[in-house]
Amino acid sequence: MATTASLPVPSAPIPVAGFKNVYEVAAVEKALHELPQSANETLRALYEKMLRVGGQRFAVKPSGLPQMQALFEELPNFGEVLEHIRRQLALCIDSNDDVELPPILLLGSAGIGKTHFARRISQLLGTGYGFVPMSSLTAGWVLSGASSQWKNAKPGKVFDTFLNGDYANPVMVVDELDKASADGQYDPLGPLYELLETQTAMHFTDEFAEIPINASGAVWFATANDASRIPEPLLNRMNVYEIEPPDTEGSIRIAQSLYREIRESHDWGRHFPEAPSDSVVEKLALLTPREMRRVVQAAFGNAKISGHDQLQPEDVDLQRGGRKSRIGF
Repeated sequence: MATTASLPVPSAPIPVAGFKNVYEVAAVEKALHELPQSANETLRALYEKMLRVGGQRFAVKPSGLPQMQALFEELPNFGEVLEHIRRQLALCIDSNDDVELPPILLLGSAGIGKTHFARRISQLLGTGYGFVPMSSLTAGWVLSGASSQWKNAKPGKVFDTFLNGDYANPVMVVDELDKASADGQYDPLGPLYELLETQTAMHFTDEFAEIPINASGAVWFATANDASRIPEPLLNRMNVYEIEPPDTEGSIRIAQSLYREIRESHDWGRHFPEAPSDSVVEKLALLTPREMRRVVQAAFGNAKISGHDQLQPEDVDLQRGGRKSRIGF
C-alpha cells in the first residue's frame, strides 16, 4: 500500500548514533584493479560508485522510546506487533546497541494494511526503506543479484538498498512472500536463509557485485496471505503475527486517519475541513484499508467537481473500492 503523506514526527526522535562500515573500500579497490578489460562495464561503474560514496553508513538507535500512540490509533489491528516493536526499542535505550528487531512476518488477508504498516515503521525508525515485491518477480536473483557474466545482469535489491541508502540498518520489506515462484533454476527465497540470520548476514555477497557487505543491521518485515506456502525453515527465522481485519470501530479510525493523511499531504487539502463527516466515515468503514485509500483520493476529486466544500456520502464511490457491501469484517 503506497503512501505519500507527510506523517507526524515522533516526539522522542531516534537520532543518528554513529557510523558503521557496510563494505570494505579496500576490497572494492582490489576488485576494480583486477577487472579485465573485457569485464562488464556496469560492474566497473558499480565499483567506481562504491569507491565514490564510501562504505560508511549511519547506524541509528533510540535515545528514548519514540511516541507510538498515533500508530496504535492509526493501525488498530496491529496492536500486538506494535507492542512487540515497542518492547524491542525499549531494550536499546541507555545502551550502545543500534536499532535491532527480529525478522517479522505479517500474516493476513489482502488489503488490510500489512505493507503500509511496514512502511510506517520505517518512517518511525528513520533508517531508510527497501521494498521487494515478490509477486512480480520471475527470477530468483532479484534479492541477491545475478552474475555479471549474464546479459542485463545487475545487483539485487538488498545490495542496492545498502549502496544507495544512508543507513546501515534499513527496513527491508519482502512483500507477498508466499507468492514467490521459482523459475526452475533459481530459488527466489534462497538468499533469505542467509539474510535472516545475523551471523551469515554480516558477510552477505551479492552475486553481481561479488563484494561482501554487512547486511546484519537490516530490519526485516515480510508479508503474506498464506503461511502454508512458505518453507518451514523460513517461518522458523521470523516472528509470525497474524493480522486480523479491523473491526467496525477500527475501520472508522482508519478511515479518519487516511482522510487526514491524504488531506495533509496535498496543498489542495486546505480547501477541505480537517475531519470528514460521520456519514462519510461510516460509508468508508465498509472498505478494507487498501480500498479506502483509493476511494478517499477519488472522493476528494468527486467533491471538487461537484462543487462541494466537504466530502459528501455521494462522493464516496464504493464500487471504485471494489465492493458494494461489507465483507470480511
